[in-house]
Amino acid sequence: MSDIVDIKSELAELRKKIRKYSKQYYDANASDISDYDFDMLMQRLKAIEAEYPELITKNSPTQKVGGSAQREVGVLVRHDVPMLSLQDVFSEEEIRSFVAGILSHFPTAEFVVEEKIDGLSLALRYENGALARAITRGDGTVQGEDVTLNARAISDVVEQLHEHIPYFEVRGEVYMERAAFAEVNERQELLGLKPFANPRNCAAGTLRQLDARVTRERRLSMFVFNLQRAEGRTFSSHTEAYDFMRAQGIKIISNYRVCHTADEVWNAITEIGVRRGDLPYDIDGAVVKVNDFAERTELGATAKAPRWAIAYKYPPEEKETVLRAIELSVGRTGRITPTAVFDPVQLCGTRVERATLHNQDYIDSLDIRIGDTILVYKSGEIIPRVKAVIKEKRPQTAEPYLIGDRCPVCHSHAVRESDTADIKCQNPACPAQVENHILNFVSRNAMDIKGFGESAVIGLTHEGYLHDIADIYALHLHREELIASGIIGREKSVDNRLAAIEASKANTPDRLLTGLGISGIGRAAAISLMQAFPSIDALQEIAITGPERILDVPDMGEISVQKLTEFFASESGKALLDKFRAAGVNFESAPIVRAGTALAGKSFVITGTLPTLSREECAALITAHGGVVKGSVSKKTDYLVAGEAAGSKLQKAEDLGIPVLDEAMLRGMIGADGKDII
Repeated sequence: MSDIVDIKSELAELRKKIRKYSKQYYDANASDISDYDFDMLMQRLKAIEAEYPELITKNSPTQKVGGSAQREVGVLVRHDVPMLSLQDVFSEEEIRSFVAGILSHFPTAEFVVEEKIDGLSLALRYENGALARAITRGDGTVQGEDVTLNARAISDVVEQLHEHIPYFEVRGEVYMERAAFAEVNERQELLGLKPFANPRNCAAGTLRQLDARVTRERRLSMFVFNLQRAEGRTFSSHTEAYDFMRAQGIKIISNYRVCHTADEVWNAITEIGVRRGDLPYDIDGAVVKVNDFAERTELGATAKAPRWAIAYKYPPEEKETVLRAIELSVGRTGRITPTAVFDPVQLCGTRVERATLHNQDYIDSLDIRIGDTILVYKSGEIIPRVKAVIKEKRPQTAEPYLIGDRCPVCHSHAVRESDTADIKCQNPACPAQVENHILNFVSRNAMDIKGFGESAVIGLTHEGYLHDIADIYALHLHREELIASGIIGREKSVDNRLAAIEASKANTPDRLLTGLGISGIGRAAAISLMQAFPSIDALQEIAITGPERILDVPDMGEISVQKLTEFFASESGKALLDKFRAAGVNFESAPIVRAGTALAGKSFVITGTLPTLSREECAALITAHGGVVKGSVSKKTDYLVAGEAAGSKLQKAEDLGIPVLDEAMLRGMIGADGKDII
């Protein structure tokens, strides 16, 4: 009995993780793990479900194609042909088994091997030779998003075929070349915005932009890799369809190879793997397809993937190099982070010479020493990591590395916090802490002050204009000096930044509370606190005189309350708030307009994209009718309000048996209970 309980527990944890990381991937957010690690989680889930088929549920990630359609760019469109995902394999043995299985049914079958572009799937529909509609994969089987306007802004998308074929639908991959990606991130930094994690995320987010001009500016590209459906002309094979597409001006994956045996297929996969680092774009594998369409039809598909194609995923590329130094940096909280500096190597087409070493425990676990030969790879082919030390190549003079007990920036005392791996500088005035604190303060998640990227903040700090986060509101006193020095640009640039600072004074106080950088008080906690208290002054008074009352606020725990109390009671905290008050920064929450009591005593969590309300508007509607909005789902949650792309919160609510509402159902609960303020 205990074995099956353990299996069920592992299944639940695997499914939870896979849903979380899958949502990050399909919603174009930066993933917390590499593609390879995600694949390994999925392989483990498949293995357990194969052994225990009675434990398979209809909501398991193995039973679904992938992402969900969203409503950011327009209407949802039904698929004429399902845009299925491919079965992933990771070994030569699996490839040979796939080929052998096909040849057992069709001894003369041909296989096409081509690059698997790392991007976002898009279907293009042509009617009488003209581009009629472009549709994302969405849920893969039923519907996707109409992104036609944005697709027209992609130079590789042909709007008019040479031949006026009645209906012609193709599927391809929208991607971003590395050079275009670098330009976008450089522009993000100049605008003080968060850079994209990788080209795929940037391409996916760009395709869902409401403004097609942004799509054009970011220089997206597209390869077509499959014929979905055609009317008015027949095709017998994949390569014949490719020839027709090429003649019509459609950009196809040209680096393909036609194979007849398992040896030829594996050699083609190996060749793609060898040259993938030289490509101007990212690939995450190679695809093997049956060439003949009649054979494809006979082979058919499962609910999730075609039986006539398979995707081989390459293991992370690894290179040996020599560790020359370990540099230490200091973050906003004083945390000291070590970074490996090594002889440059080429990984996945880019030059790499640095990788984080996280903390002392990580260094100790690898026993990494300056002068060591190390094995470096890219996590998810994006983030450089140190995998191992080649100890047989270690110099005799190499010594164990210790971060030490002194801050590398201000040389103040540094202490390892109990029960953590973090070593932190104890000097709150440390310049490195100030810089990172200010970057957090001006970020989109906090005060959202445009135009203050890392270079601007470092320049202003080093020149003595910024000593703490409140000093940003005194920059207008130095306008002429700033223009003359050019630290943050010339006159127009300086004035734009000063205007953004002035406008931020009117922000809601939850943004200011987020920007204070109090440990454990992120945006969600700040919103909950400012819904519970009328002002930051009121919160400060309660934190000092009766902090236990803050525990009644949703999602607030004892440690967070302790950190709040420490900040508000400290002389430095009080002085900082005084500077904000003097500058005219808003401390007051807008009064809650009570429109009724239909939701009184009920707690709600909001997730996903609602049809007509933003999350903030939905929260205001719930609060106006007496309800309480929380940041996370728990057994105490009464209702989950869910929209498109709801993700893990929806799954957790279903697992806990919590009622799930859509926007219409929420409005129905309110009914005629007072005036709807939204």
